[in-house]
Amino acid sequence: MVVSIVLLLIVIALVDAPDLVRRKMWGELAAFSIYSLIGAALVLPQVLGVRLPDPTNVIEAIFAPLADLLK
Repeated sequence: MVVSIVLLLIVIALVDAPDLVRRKMWGELAAFSIYSLIGAALVLPQVLGVRLPDPTNVIEAIFAPLADLLK
């Protein structure tokens, strides 16, 4: 499964990236690369069975003290 995901990401990059380079769209290429890496970083651990922390817990930990102050 990991190999298929990596191959899919490579195929998507080979299809989209050359056109962005040809058009000299460096900002879009950077955004494409960053979002692709973030996507790979999020999906690969899930495929390998690694539990990722819930982002809601982090947001709650940050804003709970502020909510207590406003009460």
